[in-house]
Amino acid sequence: MRKIVHTEGAPAAVGPYSQGTRAGNLLFISGQLGVDMSTGEIAYGDVETQSRQVLNNLEAIARAGGSSLANALKISVYLTDMGDFAAMNAVYASFFPERPPARVCVEVGALPKGVQVEMDAICLCQD
Repeated sequence: MRKIVHTEGAPAAVGPYSQGTRAGNLLFISGQLGVDMSTGEIAYGDVETQSRQVLNNLEAIARAGGSSLANALKISVYLTDMGDFAAMNAVYASFFPERPPARVCVEVGALPKGVQVEMDAICLCQD
């Protein structure tokens, strides 16, 4: 059985996709940008601010789907400049102080709305 996950605590899907999809005890979270839900604006500026907001948005969707980033199995990170890796990684590490999930990080030519970072996630649900 497949369940669509949606929360007002993260950016709404702006195309033919869902914020997340839960299948059994797995939650697949679509790529998230650094939209600050308190303002509705993208957290432009430095990659640290964007990374923190992206991870907060992933967490909101994970919670709506019956999980959390503490139960993340894999995170994919997309950067427009691999020179931003260390800055993104410092923020990322603060979200996963113990037992971090598997991860891939790649440099891409461009991301939607001119952001510097996007991330998606697969989480284990325990309910």
